[in-house]
Amino acid sequence: MTPGRVTCDSPGVDGSDSRYAETVATLRAAGCVYAEDEALLLLADGRELDSLIARRVAGEPLEQVLGWAEFGTLRIAVRPGVFVPRRRTELLAAQATLCLPEDGLAVDLCCGAGAIAAWLEDARPDAEIWAVDIDEVATDCARENLARTEVLTGDLYDALPDSLRGRIDVLVANTPYVPSAEIGLLPAEAREHEPGHTLDGGPDGLTLLRRIADHATDWLRPGGRVLIEVAAGQRDTALSAYGDAGLSPSYVEDAEDGTTVVIGQAPLRRPA
Repeated sequence: MTPGRVTCDSPGVDGSDSRYAETVATLRAAGCVYAEDEALLLLADGRELDSLIARRVAGEPLEQVLGWAEFGTLRIAVRPGVFVPRRRTELLAAQATLCLPEDGLAVDLCCGAGAIAAWLEDARPDAEIWAVDIDEVATDCARENLARTEVLTGDLYDALPDSLRGRIDVLVANTPYVPSAEIGLLPAEAREHEPGHTLDGGPDGLTLLRRIADHATDWLRPGGRVLIEVAAGQRDTALSAYGDAGLSPSYVEDAEDGTTVVIGQAPLRRPA
């Protein structure tokens, strides 16, 4: 299964094409679960087909082979060496949009290719948006996807200008949340083709969540919110971390796929 399955929208190619049957057979033999959809996408790509198939059969994520991933209604450019946006993260992006007031200010921490910031750009043309990632390869890719977001390279809040302190309405972060001991259980295409720091969340998977929560009230406006995606089994620990950081915790879940977003709200008044 690909890290973030791309759906099929391939005009000009259909299942009656002899190349289609051959490509499906090759992909299926390589263990591609969605061989039929992937074959149509590869055939519609327009580049040299054998090379694309070889990359996919070798285990490279489909999105990196194609150069893009579907995220909501958007097509997000994806480079080799950059985390592939997952469709389940659409819940996080949608909730961040709901929490953002009119003419609000949002910051996408751990932005990767910029999928969440791109969603916010598309949904909220009135908003001021900033995006941050520690990896320059990721921020270069994010700039391809973002038209009016300020993209910065650095370690979480260290990258932000001090002028944003106390003004942010929404902090959103798709942090890595796989516990270190479970990285070996991930599909090979993720382990071998996505940067380890985008997957490894530390001993319990919540290392970056705690770092973000611990300083969130310094950067959020009164009543502002921080939203982070976690695994369902991490929910209660994450909510406790928010409470320890002085945030009022809540959460939303997608019962169908188990996606969980934990939300922490800053106090409505700053301490005297």
